[in-house]
Amino acid sequence: MLKLVVTGVWVCAVALGSVYFSIQHASAPVESDADAERRALQQYVPGELITVPVITDGGVQGYFLTKLSFAVDKHKIKLLDVPLKETVTNALFEILVGQKLINIADSKSFDLAQFKTAVKDGLNKDMRGEVIFEVLVEQLEYLSKDDVARLGKGANQPQQTPVAIVDKNGETAHDEMPEAERRAAAAGH
Repeated sequence: MLKLVVTGVWVCAVALGSVYFSIQHASAPVESDADAERRALQQYVPGELITVPVITDGGVQGYFLTKLSFAVDKHKIKLLDVPLKETVTNALFEILVGQKLINIADSKSFDLAQFKTAVKDGLNKDMRGEVIFEVLVEQLEYLSKDDVARLGKGANQPQQTPVAIVDKNGETAHDEMPEAERRAAAAGH
């Protein structure tokens, strides 16, 4: 009986000790001064749904439906010559139509992280500085020309939903703005 009590006390002591040491050694991630400064400059800008045509063989084959939001430098964004919406639309046309980063025939080669980087780099290049810190892809879908034609013919046709673009890692666009930023953006409108 005494062995059972001693074993129980030993197990409790080991459990309490491991909890104590894990709490002592667990700490919040250390944030560098550069990260703290960047976060102080950062502001989230909600995106708008943008439709970009897919042009192949001299004709429109379908449309990308894209909604992007951005973490931006709140001081530099006010100094832009061209508003962010127009700059984004221009960059998306260049990336999706000009560079053809997404090949609908072979969507398995698409890389969402590379797409975000290309959008961020393209926008920062157009704005001549680091204005965009992060690109959030909330929606990236494809609607074919045939689907658009079916939608235009009337209510008797079943409604077609856009096809989400899936990258080579199986990821789809599903980024969201932080909740506090989303409420602040909604209150500003």
